[in-house]
Amino acid sequence: MIVEADGGSRGNPGPAGYGAVVKDQSGAVLAERSEGLGVVSNNVAEYSGLIAGLAAAAELGASTVDVRMDSKLVVEQMSGRWKIKHAGLQALAEQARELAGRFEHVSYEWIPRAQNSHADRLANEAMDAQAGKPAAAPTSSPARWTGARGNPTRMLLLRHGQTAMSIDRRYSGRGDVPLTDLGRQQAAAAAKRLAGMDLLRDGAAVVASPLMRAKQTAQAVADAIGGRVETHQGLLETDFGEWEGLTFKEAAERDPELHSKWLGDPSVRPPGGESFDATYKRVLKARDELVEQYAGQTIVVVSHVTPIKTLLRIALDAGPSLLFRLHLDLASLSIAELYPDGNASVRLVNDTGHLG
Repeated sequence: MIVEADGGSRGNPGPAGYGAVVKDQSGAVLAERSEGLGVVSNNVAEYSGLIAGLAAAAELGASTVDVRMDSKLVVEQMSGRWKIKHAGLQALAEQARELAGRFEHVSYEWIPRAQNSHADRLANEAMDAQAGKPAAAPTSSPARWTGARGNPTRMLLLRHGQTAMSIDRRYSGRGDVPLTDLGRQQAAAAAKRLAGMDLLRDGAAVVASPLMRAKQTAQAVADAIGGRVETHQGLLETDFGEWEGLTFKEAAERDPELHSKWLGDPSVRPPGGESFDATYKRVLKARDELVEQYAGQTIVVVSHVTPIKTLLRIALDAGPSLLFRLHLDLASLSIAELYPDGNASVRLVNDTGHLG
């Protein structure tokens, strides 16, 4: 049998509800479950939908169950790939595991929200019924027309300031070079800009690539907003291997055929380096971990040109050509909002107004 489940919270935490539907392999509906949950978080509602769906499948005598949800967090945690840090979710996950243990086999699959419309409708109907009337978001809400639900994790994406390598536009991947004097000035200007933004509260998290140029830029921001710098390996720049330190022209002359292929195929890697496909997978994992750790918060992410482009590419659901068509200046600011239901909104790209 197939279990499709969903949950939502209007406020996160806020008035919440879940929906679940059990289908056979032909898609015929065998059971529906939905209920209002009072005021809880979006993640609690998602887990509640899963539990209700598994219970319904057990009542129907299922031996194998394919669970499909648009909650990346629930799917990854129930698959054992992500740790469950929140005590409340640990208890719900244990309840779900107990139910899953009644079947011969259970699989978990993430699906886009559009493919989970039945369970989503049931969850929203439960929330509406709980409120006693249809609940509508304000028409001015930016998430209204996108269909996004819940409070987003907002990432303020800041590229590091100038280094000696960037002056000559040289490939600068894992080489650990410091900021120049101008780079430090750029970092200070960006920090002042961020400190003056209403959406960034005092003490907000600043997460950076562990490379010196990113950490120096991040420290300027942390000093300005009263936060502290944390590092994440997933935010490292692409490893350009033997092209490190070369200009575009020099790399093309050194390995003309390979360099040409690299520009058109994200699976191709520089000699001794990392492909853009590998960077994508690494950054996607980092994105998921940061969204789980800082759910619903605004954080500053200080990184390099390729990881930031990749985060924007993921948010835009765009192809790899974006890497070559999008320009990001040194110390530029971009903003992406990542919603708990899988939706995203890009609010700003390559803003350098603070440098003028």
